[in-house]
Amino acid sequence: MYARCSKRIKPDIAAQVRTKAYNGAMNCLNTDVPALQRFLHNHARLVVITGAGISASSGIPTYRDRGGSWKHSAPITHQEFVSDPAKRQRYWSRSLLGWPVVRDAKPNLAHRALTRLEQLGHIDLLVTQNVDRLHQRAGSAKVVDLHGRIDQVRCTQCNANTSRESVQWRLLRDNPHHSAELAAPRPDGDADVPIALVESFTVPPCEYCGGVLIPDVVFFGGSIPKSRVAECNEAIASADAVVAIGSSLQVFSGFRFCRLAGQLGKSLAIINPGRTQADALANLKLGSDCEPLLQAVATGMSDGAIPSAPGSPSCTSDGG
Repeated sequence: MYARCSKRIKPDIAAQVRTKAYNGAMNCLNTDVPALQRFLHNHARLVVITGAGISASSGIPTYRDRGGSWKHSAPITHQEFVSDPAKRQRYWSRSLLGWPVVRDAKPNLAHRALTRLEQLGHIDLLVTQNVDRLHQRAGSAKVVDLHGRIDQVRCTQCNANTSRESVQWRLLRDNPHHSAELAAPRPDGDADVPIALVESFTVPPCEYCGGVLIPDVVFFGGSIPKSRVAECNEAIASADAVVAIGSSLQVFSGFRFCRLAGQLGKSLAIINPGRTQADALANLKLGSDCEPLLQAVATGMSDGAIPSAPGSPSCTSDGG
């Protein structure tokens, strides 16, 4: 016979924590799916606002944690980029290594679920704060890129447009010793790069006029074109409700539309496991991860499984 061990085996604490988290997520999802289905049943025409959280499972890092605080240093501002050559040098040295993360990212189940909801006639307009174009790659047609698109570059002097990928080849040509092994990915095609690589980095000028190249995005502190904002406002005025997904709504550019929905008497649903600036305005706050939640809802609505009676409680989260 084997000798009996005299010491009691300690339970795997990490496994218990993982099991508890999984069970909590599943319980939350089981409550949130019918709650969101009822919301969509009672509000047939939607304006959807998406933030960085919806692209996280596609491998693109987010700016903020669940509490809405910066995970890393604050991103470059528009004024810094246009006025400081050293800041531009730092931006492009990091973008050289960070761009492939966005370029090679694939739409996830949440992006595809929103495409399906658009095809079913539930989404009048999708307003994304992301610059990754993953909604378009998933097949969504009614999209406003609120903050622009990272896959294009323009000249600040002659306004010529070019693809980000063509600029990438120039960056690689002029900086052959820039190594991706030394970089850690950051949001929106950014990367953490050692200062020595930044200081020796060569930034290419515009091929047509020698001017300053800038990605076709709205940096922090920059202005969103008025026509873009007007299109979003008009869509919200015509819609039945607004749904905000994967955004802390800490930036005014997205928060303003949640506030407008309230001013117009439109319902607001928020899907985010963390805290958002618009939580107090929400008629429905769902704490589930957006990918399995949206996939389940889109699949259920495609199959005609839409509950007609409101009233079941939802799983909420204050995003601790």
